[in-house]
Amino acid sequence: MEFTDLKAQYREMRSDIAARIQTVLDHGHYIMGPEVEELEQRLAAFTGARHCISVSSGTEALLIALMAIGVRPGDEIITTPFSFVATAEVIVMLGAIPVFADIEPDTCLISAARIEDCITPRTRAIIPVSLYGQAADMDEINAIARRHGLVVIEDAAQSLGATYKGRRSCNLSTIGCTSFFPSKPLGCYGDGGAVFTSDPDLAKAMREIRIHGQSQRYVHTRVGVGGRMDTLQCAIVLAKFDYFDWEIEQRIRIGARYNTLLKDKVQAIAQRQDRTGVFGQYTIAVDNRPVVQEVLKQAGVPTAIHYPVPIPMQVAYASFNTSPRFPVAEAMSERVLSLPMGPYLSDRDQDRVVEAVVKAVEQARH
Repeated sequence: MEFTDLKAQYREMRSDIAARIQTVLDHGHYIMGPEVEELEQRLAAFTGARHCISVSSGTEALLIALMAIGVRPGDEIITTPFSFVATAEVIVMLGAIPVFADIEPDTCLISAARIEDCITPRTRAIIPVSLYGQAADMDEINAIARRHGLVVIEDAAQSLGATYKGRRSCNLSTIGCTSFFPSKPLGCYGDGGAVFTSDPDLAKAMREIRIHGQSQRYVHTRVGVGGRMDTLQCAIVLAKFDYFDWEIEQRIRIGARYNTLLKDKVQAIAQRQDRTGVFGQYTIAVDNRPVVQEVLKQAGVPTAIHYPVPIPMQVAYASFNTSPRFPVAEAMSERVLSLPMGPYLSDRDQDRVVEAVVKAVEQARH
């Protein structure tokens, strides 16, 4: 059993992917070829954002977004302590300071109720993470930002295709950032990502920043990076995008089926009623996790931990830890466990996972 079955996905899409790749090989425009603009137009239409700019990774998407809003050394950016390290990494790379607000105990999303207490005169932006494929409480976060003149950048690396009150993730705030890492809901076969905005000035800035700050060839109007997504990766995402609506439906169906099968047996990460998640991971919370994980391994069920150490507790980020504790993030980091998930997970394999999880949790109690 695969944790994320990319092989099954490839078998389904093989001919479409091959045709897309062959087209690129035939025209030979490997950097900024026509597939780049095609993908950007289709993703913008999909999310409802006016502008989509493809970039070289989800991390680069966050970095470019922060550069576009003019983040400078000493600025403070509020974010979650419970995410992949890239969320904070890009803040520190610009000399800014990550300020962490603890999470909700049932969703593991940043707690909007804790954000306002973190705001100071140096605060520049808020980066909520749409963890496990579900958006945070974006209306409340946007309202807080408006009251204090801040920018909201959604880290939607795990949530492209999800909705919040009927609106698509990546179009829920000033800027949205996503990743096309292979295991993401819409993945390429390498690294890739995208930034989204409906602000034309920010879109212009981000387009220039991703190509070394160029407004035209060899005319550099701002400091930039080498952040382009190559044409071949865009072609692969375009081939997969034709199947994406179906895959979203399957992710939601399989996530709901997990919820039903595990109800009253295991604590699953909560899904809010006003939003849909695409289950970038399907995650549960268990006690005595090492035992549960080992029992599942022996049963042939792969698992992963997203994430075992909160960012402020990482050695590289300890100096930015302005709070003595993040009790909810710390507690959940010891309990979360992600199970096999993806649109090609069969009911039979899912039943096998659930049976093994129930047995593992029971063994861990004794």
